[in-house]
Amino acid sequence: MTEPDTSGAAPGTSRSGPSRRALLGAGGAGLAALAAGFAGGFGAAKASSAPAAPVSDQQVVPFHGTHQAGITTRAQDRLHLATFDLTTTSRDDVVELLKQWTFAAERMTRGLPAGELGPVGGPYEAPPDDTGEVQELTPGNLTITFGFGPSLFADADGKDRFGLADRRPALLEDLPHFPGDVLEDARCGGDLVVQACSDDPQVAVHAVRNLARIAFGTAQVRWSQLGYGRTSRTSSAQATPRNLFGFKDGTANIVAEDSAALDEHVWVAPGDDPAAGWLTGGSYLVARRIRMQIETWDRGSLHEQETIVGRAKGSGAPLSGGQENTEPDLARQGSDGTPLIDPASHVALAHPSVNRGVRLLRRGYNYTDGSDGLGRLDAGLFFLAFVRDPATQYVPMQNALAKNDLMSEYLRHTGSGIWAVPRGVANAGGYVGQELFEA
Repeated sequence: MTEPDTSGAAPGTSRSGPSRRALLGAGGAGLAALAAGFAGGFGAAKASSAPAAPVSDQQVVPFHGTHQAGITTRAQDRLHLATFDLTTTSRDDVVELLKQWTFAAERMTRGLPAGELGPVGGPYEAPPDDTGEVQELTPGNLTITFGFGPSLFADADGKDRFGLADRRPALLEDLPHFPGDVLEDARCGGDLVVQACSDDPQVAVHAVRNLARIAFGTAQVRWSQLGYGRTSRTSSAQATPRNLFGFKDGTANIVAEDSAALDEHVWVAPGDDPAAGWLTGGSYLVARRIRMQIETWDRGSLHEQETIVGRAKGSGAPLSGGQENTEPDLARQGSDGTPLIDPASHVALAHPSVNRGVRLLRRGYNYTDGSDGLGRLDAGLFFLAFVRDPATQYVPMQNALAKNDLMSEYLRHTGSGIWAVPRGVANAGGYVGQELFEA
């Protein structure tokens, strides 16, 4: 097992420059980037470093801490999430990758290049250790959050790939096939997940791009998703955003200021899983790519839309009355003796009172991935939620929604995944997931 780096240089490098292995890895990733259309022209002479933009402390979210950033962090405007499949069979390679990712992520969240040499500061005949497209940009509150999928611990045949099977959390199981799912294999699962969020889309893409470059030879991207326009609030200071159906979304979401709710519903507690004590202080991330049938929805009347959701489209107030943050009264009836909030509405079926009091911390985003061959938008909600217990918090609720929610007619779930999100990296000497690999 590789010992933690204490030299102050990036893992896989020395003070005299990158190792041959690191240069070869970066070179392969650089060729892949060229093929993908990211490359610029070749200069006749070495470029000089552009002056770095000043970075305000208000634009930097600390990387180190008890919990990983990007969970309770005030939700940013943009997302780039990517999942990775490991191509190595070496446990030491996985550890080294996590060390390099931690090193690069911490730098990028501070507005620094992914590597110590930067986009124009290294050997002229070698690929740069940062791709360079954010040189004049600030980090925009960039957060980078990492998680481990079920397949990291055992493959589809049950093989213990990296000697981690006995440390797999009992709750880390692939999500079941829910009614109405039309999942695409290419948009499901992944050994590792990286969630990059920023108020600048180029910064979020840059973060994932450089982590993928670093992973060359050890892991490769399985699938990814870009998101814009957050569909939840994670701070009481944030206004409630709207989803692509035009309704306010995430009104009742858990917020960072509610520490009691976080402890109850989000953070894995000591004793939750004796075999996975390394996950204490972490959480589980559930991701679902939900395509909305936009054109069909747009032909529905306002009355029909509000009945399906259970809230007023303008104010966001529950149909039982009050303001946006008024607690829905699911029992209140109208003059005709029928409930003001339809029992099959989204609000009614997702309410904690009919789900044994469970709640989720949502961090979803709108997405639009062009149009299909029939001219219909491939657009919808990229649902992200952090939970303490997916088996009791997410699975029963999603089963109920998939079977009975009036909104289900307008939704198609095409992607899915679950990952264990370890606790934060407490100090500069550690790396993400260290307790899993070294305890």
